[in-house]
Amino acid sequence: MCIPPHISLYISIFAHLDHFMQLVPITTPSQAKEFIQANVQLNRHNPAYIRPIDAEIDEVFDPAQNKAFRHGEITRWVLKDAEGRLIGRIAAFVNKKYKTKGDDVPVGGIGFFDCINDQEAADMLFDVARHWLSQRGMEAMDGPINFGERDKWWGLLTEGFYEPLYGMNFNPPYYKALLENYGFRPFFDQLCFSMDYKKPLNAKLVRRHERLAADPAYSARMIDKRHLLKFAEDFVAIYNPAYAGHGGLKEMKKDQAVQLFKKMKPLMDEKIVWYVYYNDRPIAMFLNIPDLNQYFKHFNGKFGLLQKLHFLWLRRRGACKRFTGILFAIIPEFQGKGVDGYMIVEAGKVVQQQSSYEDYEMQWIGDFNPKMVNIAKGLGEVSRKLTTYRYLFDRAKEFKRHPMLS
Repeated sequence: MCIPPHISLYISIFAHLDHFMQLVPITTPSQAKEFIQANVQLNRHNPAYIRPIDAEIDEVFDPAQNKAFRHGEITRWVLKDAEGRLIGRIAAFVNKKYKTKGDDVPVGGIGFFDCINDQEAADMLFDVARHWLSQRGMEAMDGPINFGERDKWWGLLTEGFYEPLYGMNFNPPYYKALLENYGFRPFFDQLCFSMDYKKPLNAKLVRRHERLAADPAYSARMIDKRHLLKFAEDFVAIYNPAYAGHGGLKEMKKDQAVQLFKKMKPLMDEKIVWYVYYNDRPIAMFLNIPDLNQYFKHFNGKFGLLQKLHFLWLRRRGACKRFTGILFAIIPEFQGKGVDGYMIVEAGKVVQQQSSYEDYEMQWIGDFNPKMVNIAKGLGEVSRKLTTYRYLFDRAKEFKRHPMLS
């Protein structure tokens, strides 16, 4: 029987000997549940796995909740074996707003990739995503990345296979070989840093602090949730010159920052969010929050009323022993002046004395931003690495890493 090409993209069969696999497009709510279950099934025996909240995955694929649909589209598949067991999944998407400076071809994305340790199975998933993207004019694909902002589900875990931070992709080590054997190449690396914040800070940071502390123009302030609007405005004043334009990161609008801070407010621990000012001008910030995965690992992907009550109980008990840095930023003209040391030492005076946390880890910084990487290296050591990969459809075309790494 001859299967029409457009059908074979969606109901794809691979068979040899007794090996049989079927790709199934996600078109119904019950299949959407299978998409989530594929991730659960493939990671269920890994003690470091923390199941994401189901609703947060569903939001990515919901046009009413994900604003990326204004500029693109997304689809997804699961892969089953001959017995109907889930053995893989993948999503593919185009987003007109997803661009890296210097790209000379249109680039689509893949994400939410999971697969058994079988190259043929992985190739089926990558092939169907590539064909779908090619039909929409794409000539390359990056992945695994998110259909939306970069604060979640971005990059393949390639080093540091222990409990993931909230919103971080998690996968077994063999995924790296599955991507690279197919032809994906590292586009950029995403570095996380950890530190034992209870230990005395290194002498270099202390010296930097002493130098700036002697200048009355500098001041450090802990966030005050009663004045959240003011700190949201200061966030924009620091974030845009420090990060906008790096690795495709977009400029933050004031209303976006206000909404972000309102969303974060119930989770904020004021002791671990700090700003630095120069003559009352905001010039640096160090944003940390309790790691939500330390709560969510108890909920098995659900977050209904019972889980919310459980969450409140866990908070009262001080169950979260890890906090995470979500942003460390210094505006360019004050980088290299010791502001990092000043901010860390000022924050440490409070955090080291008044905190019940045991572990600290910063969310990723792209290696395309060497200034911020160097600042982070002054605070701690690389704790894990994620990698954003790129695959060029024209295999004869020269591959180039992120333009800021060239």
